[in-house]
Amino acid sequence: MFTGMVTALGRIEATQELPGAGAGLRVRVSTPAGWLGHSRIGDSVCVSGACMTVVGMGPEDFAFDISAESLRLTAGLDQVGAAVNLEQSLTLADKLGGHLVSGHVDAVGAVQQFEPVGESRHLVLALPAELARFVAYKGSLTVNGVSLTVNRVDDCADGSARAHINLIPHTLQHTNLDRLRAGSKVNLEVDLIARYVQRMLASPPAQD
Repeated sequence: MFTGMVTALGRIEATQELPGAGAGLRVRVSTPAGWLGHSRIGDSVCVSGACMTVVGMGPEDFAFDISAESLRLTAGLDQVGAAVNLEQSLTLADKLGGHLVSGHVDAVGAVQQFEPVGESRHLVLALPAELARFVAYKGSLTVNGVSLTVNRVDDCADGSARAHINLIPHTLQHTNLDRLRAGSKVNLEVDLIARYVQRMLASPPAQD
């Protein structure tokens, strides 16, 4: 589990095809000095919203394997030179500064607007219909691994929606969200609690 509070910006340094046709990639990510100090092989790391297992480590870099299916369902995890948001897995002693994040990307969304509002940025995301019902005003939404608060939701006639989010300067300075532009693809994960509520409401009552 994670909290959506990014603790470092990494950089994809290299990718290498895994053995076997369509097997996926091994991806190597550089990190700031000391960020991996308490990490070890087998640990989980959230990479721009996707939970990955560390399969190799150096003093200031780590590697993870990503399947072809995961590559198809995510964005930005195979681009050499790209900045990625990093968060190490949550412990029971950590502060829950954001919200509960599993690191399982629900869908790839598209940026419709990314415009300055004073020192902040107004971000508008297109949400696919299968996720729209899980996103609510003042609720939480994970974008590229960052826990964000939704300021407004516009429902569309086709069942999809647009989420409006304000990005403050601190978030822009410490994540890769400052690199977004209209048309950018982002990894989305909806609030875990919203998923359980939807499941309970949709399930028929138990029969005695």
